[in-house]
Amino acid sequence: MPGSRLSRREFLKRASALSFTGTAAPFALNLASIGAASAQVAGGYRAVVCLFLFGGNDHTNTIIPYDQTEYDEYFNSRPDISIMRDALAATATSPVASQGGRSFAFHPSLTSLKSLYDSAKLAVVANVGPLIEHTTKTQYKNKSVPLPPKLFSHNDQQSVWQANTAVGEGARLGWGGRMGDLLAAQNGLPIFTAVSAAGNTVFLSGENVLHYQVSTSGAINIHGISGSLFGSSSASSLCQQLITRYSAHLFEDELGNVTSRSIDSNALLSSSLPPASQFMTPIPSGNRLASQLNVVARMIFARGSLGTNRQVFFVSQGGFDNHDYLPDRRGGLMQTLDEAIGAFYSWLQEMSMESNVALFTASDFGRTLTSNGDGSDHGWGAHHFVLGGAVQGGDIYGTFPQVAFGTPEDVRQGNLLPSTSVDQYAATFARWLGVADSSVPDVLPNIVNFSPRYLDFLV
Repeated sequence: MPGSRLSRREFLKRASALSFTGTAAPFALNLASIGAASAQVAGGYRAVVCLFLFGGNDHTNTIIPYDQTEYDEYFNSRPDISIMRDALAATATSPVASQGGRSFAFHPSLTSLKSLYDSAKLAVVANVGPLIEHTTKTQYKNKSVPLPPKLFSHNDQQSVWQANTAVGEGARLGWGGRMGDLLAAQNGLPIFTAVSAAGNTVFLSGENVLHYQVSTSGAINIHGISGSLFGSSSASSLCQQLITRYSAHLFEDELGNVTSRSIDSNALLSSSLPPASQFMTPIPSGNRLASQLNVVARMIFARGSLGTNRQVFFVSQGGFDNHDYLPDRRGGLMQTLDEAIGAFYSWLQEMSMESNVALFTASDFGRTLTSNGDGSDHGWGAHHFVLGGAVQGGDIYGTFPQVAFGTPEDVRQGNLLPSTSVDQYAATFARWLGVADSSVPDVLPNIVNFSPRYLDFLV
């Protein structure tokens, strides 16, 4: 588009795209969003999927040093909850050049992820966590730089990770939603820009984008407005009229508008979404995370009918707050994660969409290297996975720390001071989705404090 001016047609198109929040959205806010949206890069379909591991994943037993000397340091640091080296042979990596030729191993249950890593479709990003600016151990101890609020608290750090603001619990906007605000104009139906298959989440909340929730079966319909109500089809029809009718009261009328849009959107999704049997790869039995990822894959399949070019999804897996029974529970958690991600990548391949979608993990925080006897405690930095055909996989990005006590990253009990910020991690996905460099600070205000701004795991 020449210069910075929008044509009347483009202006109206984007104004319409942003208007799905309704007349209650401030006009000045919509104008600002239209201006920001005009700067974003279009072209093709792309989506990112945030897989949030609730409870704080024990990253130390997810990616383990495999070279004998470093493995011994790991084992001696947590002998009662470590994994035996012989059990790691099948998931050990080749020497990783970016980490000085060191070798690592995936948890023994992560066989699919190891295979995807070997085929260069999955990467590890080391020691990621919330920061306000680059911080040293001395600065942390002296509190001489601003730090994220309420470190080591589940609710607060879940919010900090997803919102990436210095608010803690109660944050209103998430960086997934803020990306959606800038990219929604590329979708014919902006209501499907930000989609959660795991319930309510601040991650997908934007100024204009309201995250659309689906169940593992698809659209979540309003009970009583279709079929019969109390045995009467006319009662069902009257119920729908009642909850969508015009009202002279501003807020009541806006609620009716929102409800009407929800009904229309649900009807479209229900008619557009293919069944789970669309894919040859079955959903792993009893795997709720896989079921969430399956409905995401089906929505990607239906992108043409839904009018979507850019989407941000949210799925989750719980059970990671393992203060106790870590050795017993860890295998099942990792197997669930491994089966679900492996199936999801197969579904993307069946659609030839693996290069158009990037999945990444996130979590409340990492956990301590120190064992409390049968588990580990709340930490800070952690290692994460990134998956997709556009991922430059088979590598570890960032700096993988020495797994020992007293290192420059150990702020207490082997608790990692992050070397890569959530801002840098998130900015990489924002740029890949098409958010203009000049608009990335609108999504991630603290990115101006970090250099480099972007990691190079996506092309």
